[in-house]
Amino acid sequence: MPAMTASTLRDLEHHSAFVERHIGPNDAEIAHMLGVVGHDSLDAMTDAIVPGKIASRSPLALPDAMIEVDALAKIRAVAKQNTVLRSVIGQGYYGTHTPNVILRNILENPAWYTAYTPYQAEISQGRMEALINFQTMVTDLTGMDIANASLLDEATAAAEAMTLAKRSAKSKSNVFFVADDVHPQTLDVLRTRADGLGIELQVGPVEDATAADTYGVLLQYPNTFGRIGDHAAVAEAVHARGGIVAVATDLLALTLIQAPGVWGADIVVGNSQRFGVPFGFGGPHAGFMACRDAYKRSMPGRLIGVSVDAAGNQAYRLTLQTREQHIRREKATSNICTAQVLLAVMASMYAVYHGPDGLTRIARRTHRFASILAAALGKAGVTVGDAFFDTLHITGVDADALHAKAREAGFNLRAIDGTSVGISLDETTTRDEVVALAQLFGADADIDALDGATADALPTSLARDTKFLTHPVFNTHHSEHELLRYMRMLADRDLAMDRTMIPLGSCTMKLNATAEMIPVTWPEFGNIHPLAPADQTVGYTELIDGLEKMLVEITGYDAVSFQPNSGAQGEFAGLLAIRAYQQAQGQGHRDICLIPESAHGTNPASAQMVGMTVVVTRCDKDGNVDVDDIRAKAEKYSDRLAAIMITYPSTHGVFEEDVVAICDIVHQHGGQVYTDGANMNALVGVAKPGKWGSDVSHLNLHKTFCIPHGGGGPGVGPCAVKSHLAPYLPRALGGDGAVGMVSAATHGSASILPISWMYIAMMGADGLRRATQVALLNANYVAKRLAPHYPTLYTGRNDLVAHECILDLRPIKDATGISAEDVAKRLIDFGFHAPTLSFPVSGTLMVEPTESESLHELDRFIDAMIQIRDEIRAVEDGRLDREDNPLKHAPHTAMQVTASEWTHAYPRELAAFPLATLRHTKYWPPVARVDNVHGDKNVFCSCIPVGSAEDEPEAFSEPDVA
Repeated sequence: MPAMTASTLRDLEHHSAFVERHIGPNDAEIAHMLGVVGHDSLDAMTDAIVPGKIASRSPLALPDAMIEVDALAKIRAVAKQNTVLRSVIGQGYYGTHTPNVILRNILENPAWYTAYTPYQAEISQGRMEALINFQTMVTDLTGMDIANASLLDEATAAAEAMTLAKRSAKSKSNVFFVADDVHPQTLDVLRTRADGLGIELQVGPVEDATAADTYGVLLQYPNTFGRIGDHAAVAEAVHARGGIVAVATDLLALTLIQAPGVWGADIVVGNSQRFGVPFGFGGPHAGFMACRDAYKRSMPGRLIGVSVDAAGNQAYRLTLQTREQHIRREKATSNICTAQVLLAVMASMYAVYHGPDGLTRIARRTHRFASILAAALGKAGVTVGDAFFDTLHITGVDADALHAKAREAGFNLRAIDGTSVGISLDETTTRDEVVALAQLFGADADIDALDGATADALPTSLARDTKFLTHPVFNTHHSEHELLRYMRMLADRDLAMDRTMIPLGSCTMKLNATAEMIPVTWPEFGNIHPLAPADQTVGYTELIDGLEKMLVEITGYDAVSFQPNSGAQGEFAGLLAIRAYQQAQGQGHRDICLIPESAHGTNPASAQMVGMTVVVTRCDKDGNVDVDDIRAKAEKYSDRLAAIMITYPSTHGVFEEDVVAICDIVHQHGGQVYTDGANMNALVGVAKPGKWGSDVSHLNLHKTFCIPHGGGGPGVGPCAVKSHLAPYLPRALGGDGAVGMVSAATHGSASILPISWMYIAMMGADGLRRATQVALLNANYVAKRLAPHYPTLYTGRNDLVAHECILDLRPIKDATGISAEDVAKRLIDFGFHAPTLSFPVSGTLMVEPTESESLHELDRFIDAMIQIRDEIRAVEDGRLDREDNPLKHAPHTAMQVTASEWTHAYPRELAAFPLATLRHTKYWPPVARVDNVHGDKNVFCSCIPVGSAEDEPEAFSEPDVA
């Protein structure tokens, strides 16, 4: 055997690197694809695509790539710097046991965490059933008519309630009353949101709400100090003045106390975190909103409803088009886009697993421990608040001394002020902990003796007397075996990244590597309360600071805030920074935001939310932003110009030549440049927005930086800024920054940041650039291969696209009646999720293959698209009927193609197995094409009643159906 040389060792090390497994095509495949595209190297192709004015000429100043074992060891050392104490801080975050069957089979299962938002109903039936369980769980416990499929967190849900109330109230007041005993983070987020919308907040004692001239109120029930108040009289008084009552609540408490809907609430919000989702230093967790039926068409966020498919069977779908930023744009009161689907699924499965009796037992046990501890403290002369569920408000003590003593004993108490502390007990509380907590105050706690002698502390007048979770789904799967099979059944109904390529343009559905996911469930990251003392979160600080430095180098900006827990929140934070900076410069009158007509709907919605006036700019015939129109409008509004919001590469999938000129124009007229970071996947290692003139971007960590989409969330949308805007990033809770909080936790969804840290560490500088280049290559390869069959609508320099291409199907529809939607549904028969349908151009499909798809998978998709084009040609020349063809009736279920009778003019085989390869591996959709119109006209958004298959669920009243 020849001696091993240094060059051989380097070659072996190169091929053992993570980058070789993240990037789909190997060297030989890349060479082949380059030949198809017409270039002899990745660098040559990159130079042909990326304008020289913005191209980075030096490599990223990041460490070399780490192998998976080393990266995991390094982040393990970071995690161990965190100190995991028993946090009884409460304030909206509570200890919980994640059932292992849910931990392993939902949170750690790529069948769930790699799924996309369920816009394509036929391949999303599993996750939508889990979400309709979530909606039912929330409506049952809150006593409301309808709930959405989750919001970002409790604080932002409260802010959404404030704006929903504004749109829905009869009162003409501009004042929103907030009880002074809501959670502090909720109040901070409300102030931030109200400021931009011109809403006046009035904060005061609950009883003041009865006389306040207000369009709505927000109450906390139980309040932040644990007290359960009777608010029926307040609700009656607010209603008498035409106002709306919003209530922030605790789902576990609602198993024992009266549902807010019973005593007068109109909107109910909160957080489902304590239903099996760890602290995670603040997130991600699934917030929720429920409301009365009358407000459902104004309710923000996503809503799962029940419709029927082409065969008449019941099927789930997103209903009512509730993402209002796409409909109302600059008139929207919400920019909400990301939900928290993965966490909502976990919470719903927690309720399915425990059922109503199990949840009630958990709540009663928690309350008994709290009552026993309160009794022990009372016997020792300690003053404790009354009428509580799980939280004790302890006053008249030396708080500093108690905190020090508690930490020595392994506990974090809630810091309230110098003479009071809080203790929140939860599902994880033990007898020994109750004894230890009592001893901190010099009290003895004989658990059994006190249990027998201590009454409950729940107000008897507010005891729950209505049933909840009566549907069989919550009363069936209580053994692990049954729940395991139920979750598997639901997963089998879906298409996620573990089965197939999801070629969605603008959404970057790339590999979420297992090594990246592993640290998320470590207790050193998961079991840290967001208000834990700084000396216990040293590891998190190192992680966050380190990831900030990585992103600063990658983007060319100077500072990053990770507080925004969605891309839309990142937009909002960036525009808030611009507005605050201009106010500090004495330019607070600047209020015009230029936005190209091709922009994503969240852009104008976010601008409106910070008080800016949107002025739309045109695009030219090639899909590029019209620079002359931008120049003209910048000059017209020069004295008022605040900002421009652009997406780069463009929403149309090209690198536009004039981005530097656009930045110069806006700066010359006193404005700031916001660059939407949705398409950062085409820029990493190739160009830096912070270096070509942009002032701020949000970054979608759930796109470019590998945090999974989770079926529609979690997301992370950090806001990256140049140094002059850095002082105006969102402040920490209790901080004194100029800009308030935009989400409930200081660092947003901190527990999933290890995913992006791991991705960057394992890719290294060279790997990140190569990933971008292969993303560009894959998109151009698809465009070139499909060019004879589907024209690409827009191309950039040298007739190349960026990381995505838009296939124009409008001529096909004009000639045959076959629409882009028909093609999207037919792709399901080939086992593919569709590309992005009719965005940004109606009648098109936008394809983004990403760098993580192999040549085999790309060719499989291309083969499917070519076969579909051949079927369309058969319609064109009369070989297939114009109405009765496999595209118009797609997708085809197993039940349809195996039925005893086949009524279509085309063969069963063509319906089921249009390509021979499908005979070996075939995904069968659980439902046929879903009827969207039926679902919107017959709105039903909770678990389907048990009955015969033909039974229709009773719809909510619809007097206002358009």
